[in-house]
Amino acid sequence: MAIGMAQQRGSIVYVYDENNRQLWTKGGELYGYTSGNVTIKIGSILYMYDEKGRQVGTRSCN
Repeated sequence: MAIGMAQQRGSIVYVYDENNRQLWTKGGELYGYTSGNVTIKIGSILYMYDEKGRQVGTRSCN
């Protein structure tokens, strides 16, 4: 299963697979996405999540 699209709606990021089925949602600001991960900015921190919504990394964003 791969990420097909991530979309910002209000303060929530919605993530969908390649068949347009919703995979998961998280609060924050969508920073970017690939077929393998989604990056969401919360405050000054970037959080990276995999296709299952599991956090796989963080990075400071100045």
